[in-house]
Amino acid sequence: MKKLLFFCVACLALMVLGSYVTRSVSPGYQVGDKAMDFKLKNVDGKLVSLADNKAAKGFIVVFTCNTCPYAQAYENRIIQLHRQFAPKGYPVVAINANDPVASPGDSFAAMQARARSHTYPFPYLQDETQQVAKTYGATRTPHLYVLTRQGTDLVVSYIGAIDDNSEDAKLVKTKYVENALNDILAGKPAMPNTTRAIGCSIKWKRA
Repeated sequence: MKKLLFFCVACLALMVLGSYVTRSVSPGYQVGDKAMDFKLKNVDGKLVSLADNKAAKGFIVVFTCNTCPYAQAYENRIIQLHRQFAPKGYPVVAINANDPVASPGDSFAAMQARARSHTYPFPYLQDETQQVAKTYGATRTPHLYVLTRQGTDLVVSYIGAIDDNSEDAKLVKTKYVENALNDILAGKPAMPNTTRAIGCSIKWKRA
């Protein structure tokens, strides 16, 4: 009886703690939110911010990394998104938020090597403090955000996955990001504007 009572009390305590943690952690951006700017180090050693590209109509911000198999599977598709939509005003900005202590293959030197070997046509930035990823609410690699310029603001227009098949680009049925951007460029809201990001968990720094 005492063991059962202890078990019930322990479960109740965990439920209360879990509820507190859930309420305390910011969920990040939702569609319609104004996105903050940032200044992060690119693989060429220069600092990059969204404000640097004043001609852009918006941005495809993708949280990705070197080591995740999902990120690797989507790598060419991310490059293709940049080639397709950068000329239309929506360039890709890639960000690696993984802690290089927890994931040595995501060190800055490894980022430089991968960007060079795969000829990235877009910035590949290191979110060393992980604050940008936390602010956006990114949890996966890849996790993608389409930002649209509205006056002086950048507003979140789409959040989630790139398409519906992480394993084989040839078997994709729905290209979520491409469809969202085509809607936006046509002056319409993205539909859908949110999907579930599929990928590896971001490797957070230990407290």
